[in-house]
Amino acid sequence: MFKTAIVILNWNGLEYLKQFLGTTVMLSDETYATVFIADNCSTDGSVEWVEANFKQVKTIRLDRNYGFAGGYNLALEQIDATYFLLLNSDIEVTTGWLKPMTEFMDTTPCAASCQPKILSYHNRRRFEHAGAAGGYIDRFGYPFCRGRILHTTETDIGQYDNVAEIFWSSGACMMIRAEAWKRTGGFDPSFFAHMEEIDLCWRLGKLGYRAYCIPQSAVYHVGGGSLPYSSPFKTYLNYRNSLFMLYKNLPGGKLKQIILARKILDGMSALRFLAKFELANFMAVIKAHTSCRRIRKTLIENRSCTSLSEETAMPAIFNKSIIFEYYLKRRITFDSLKWKHEC
Repeated sequence: MFKTAIVILNWNGLEYLKQFLGTTVMLSDETYATVFIADNCSTDGSVEWVEANFKQVKTIRLDRNYGFAGGYNLALEQIDATYFLLLNSDIEVTTGWLKPMTEFMDTTPCAASCQPKILSYHNRRRFEHAGAAGGYIDRFGYPFCRGRILHTTETDIGQYDNVAEIFWSSGACMMIRAEAWKRTGGFDPSFFAHMEEIDLCWRLGKLGYRAYCIPQSAVYHVGGGSLPYSSPFKTYLNYRNSLFMLYKNLPGGKLKQIILARKILDGMSALRFLAKFELANFMAVIKAHTSCRRIRKTLIENRSCTSLSEETAMPAIFNKSIIFEYYLKRRITFDSLKWKHEC
């Protein structure tokens, strides 16, 4: 049994592996951590290159591309470890990155997961979009982070260097307790990619677990390695999976009103794409709602049996609209929200 299994899910990511895998291996103490490459049936020679150049790295070959969610589910079934550390292939780790997270998890049994401070590889003084210094959601299910509100990332000047309880830890670099992962069944494979970690952390929260950001650990993320941020398919997955997440996890009494509000807000977002002549993204939002409507009955029937009661409040949910705060009140930094989110 391994203490920590660092698992990098790969699909035709040879160039990123050549760029970052060596650093990950070098800066990950072999006494406590073992590096795995889980490959989603790549065709670019990724696995062959890893096996030829890094004998200490273990490889898991999957028979097709199962996406981010399904790929990790299948790979982690084959690994016996205390902690899984999910790591994107386009991340550069730093000296001592593992120790703060491992020590925190060792001493905090209620923690299901944690993440480091995630900074931009291209602009190292700025937070990176996918996780920054820890993630939250607003009342309508829109995600944001300490250090990143919607499309605006902040400069890191140490303002979020405190350990903080968060709503979701980023799948770009997430340490998760194997016991908790197995208890929930891991990611929901219907998500394929994007927001599966938010859904997972929501389900874990309903079981009494918590997520944290440990900023004493830091990594640098290229971002958009598998899908560019401008990709209409990414737009589709983000909007669709956000709706999936709400159907799965909201208390029954809140579901109808929140979904109605989301239809209005997403409709406004679609019109904004249209006004900018981004027709593919406009259609992606429409397609996301159409896809969700087609399986709405199934989503409702399969709602988690651990769904919150009407009286129960999940920690770290922002009980306002982040869209309203950002566009109308021009609150574009996390601190400007003036939100007392401590639990």
